Amino acid sequence: MRSVVQRVSSSSVTVDGDVIGKIDKGLMVLLGVTHDDTSKDVDYMIDKILNLRIFEDEDDKMNLSLKDIDGELLVVSQFTLYGDCRKGRRPSFTSAAKPDLADKLYEEFIAKAKSQGLNVGTGQFGAHMMVDLTNDGPVTILLDSSKSF
Repeated sequence: MRSVVQRVSSSSVTVDGDVIGKIDKGLMVLLGVTHDDTSKDVDYMIDKILNLRIFEDEDDKMNLSLKDIDGELLVVSQFTLYGDCRKGRRPSFTSAAKPDLADKLYEEFIAKAKSQGLNVGTGQFGAHMMVDLTNDGPVTILLDSSKSF
């Protein structure tokens, strides 16, 4: 499982002209799933993302997590995180999970985030989405549950 985590002052996702997910201060997460991901990958990502200390404390040091600041979370499915561009000019997405598995783990991620008491906005799995965000910092973190980077 891969994610791009961005610290935001606000973020929203729109489908067919309707805003379906919106947050204020918090994290906007693009989440990608690969074939062999399981609930263990979801648990790893939830723990890592919710506890990343990337918000400033009173001394302006990145020392606080999303939980510490009572921040919000916007989660958007993103199969293109598994795009392989090493050959040719068109990405290959053969490492991305099939939609049934990807949707199941995406929904599990959302449910587990909500179970932590967070305000969680979401995209719509498989839809063409327009994502708007104001990256605060900017701060952008890449995560991979297989720890390949």
